Amino acid sequence: MLIANKHAARIPYPDELRSIMSIERAEQSRRWLSGWSGIARAATPLHELPGLAARLKLAWLGIKDESLRSPLGSFKALGAPVALLRQVLRLHPGFDPESVLAGRHAEALKDYTVISATDGNHGRALAAAARDAGCRCVIVLHARVSAERERAIAACGARIVRIAGNYDASVTEAARLAAEHGWQVVSDTSYDGYEDIPRDVMQGYGVIASELVEQSGGRPPCTHVFLQGGVGGLAAGVIGYLWETYGARRPRFIVVEPDQADCLYQSALAQSPACASGSVDSIMAGLACGEVSPLAWRFLRNSVDHFMTIADDAAIQAMRVLAAGGHGDIPIVAGESGAAGLAGLLVSMRDETLAGALGLDADSRVLVINTEGATAPSVYEQCVGMTASSVLSRQEACLARP
Repeated sequence: MLIANKHAARIPYPDELRSIMSIERAEQSRRWLSGWSGIARAATPLHELPGLAARLKLAWLGIKDESLRSPLGSFKALGAPVALLRQVLRLHPGFDPESVLAGRHAEALKDYTVISATDGNHGRALAAAARDAGCRCVIVLHARVSAERERAIAACGARIVRIAGNYDASVTEAARLAAEHGWQVVSDTSYDGYEDIPRDVMQGYGVIASELVEQSGGRPPCTHVFLQGGVGGLAAGVIGYLWETYGARRPRFIVVEPDQADCLYQSALAQSPACASGSVDSIMAGLACGEVSPLAWRFLRNSVDHFMTIADDAAIQAMRVLAAGGHGDIPIVAGESGAAGLAGLLVSMRDETLAGALGLDADSRVLVINTEGATAPSVYEQCVGMTASSVLSRQEACLARP
């Protein structure tokens, strides 16, 4: 389903939003994270997909590959670590920012405990950052998080708490445990009285847009950007940076989420933060969220041009398209949530009415973001029909060609 946002504005970036999240703070986050061993030193690649662009009859199609952001395998390595860092600096303003994640203040932090709910990637990133900083970490997992993802988080040193129910239930349990034990919640979703840390998480995601602007030589990189939904943090972080950079010349933003986890779509209908209308049970685990982050909604309500929902099968098809490569395109490993933006584009281009509503034509330059690799390798193989390692081998061979 697709809905146009009648409140989307093409105006300079509002001062009200800049006071919350800005290019300046995103660049600061980028500098502070650059020395962390858990993150890649270089910008993640922006790959052109000329073969797929030709098949879709687009002028250009690019994909920013966040699967290479970190050994953790996703863009979440930008959010939780910088939020943890900023929280530590609020408690210890005299600490050197670049030394915190290097563990040089571990003795002072050894009794400090952070906690979060997660579908996998955020919790893994927080656990890795907490381990390197020297503090303790507790991660709350709901019933649908796979044992494979649980093992990956536990391997980073976190204590795991399992609950019945969905992601939103795990958020509630994390808040309860934090209040009971005096722990600090480090979440990517905001709620009443809790905005500073979710803001810091979103600010970290602005690093993706910072790199994109550099890789595009400062020019508007595209006419359309398809972004994953979830609670809205990724979209808000990327949109905020690009909106501040390009003002009224910003790209058209389309936010994509699962049919059954349509909290952003429902928020667009209500024009205020709303809950999903479905079961919130999707193969796109990172996007299976029942409630929008109210803070993220403040950035999305006047910037997103269209909100879109897709079926799980569409995400799987997009994963296979990226894995196949060919026709001049590099093979790419994209997880279930990672392929959602491309899935939205593919669905749109198969329907002339949808493509027309989105203004997609032969002059369109489209960007999608692969937000994760095969963070659950067995699920990836089931969906794609080949292993992630085999796709990466073909990717390496493609990159090695002169």
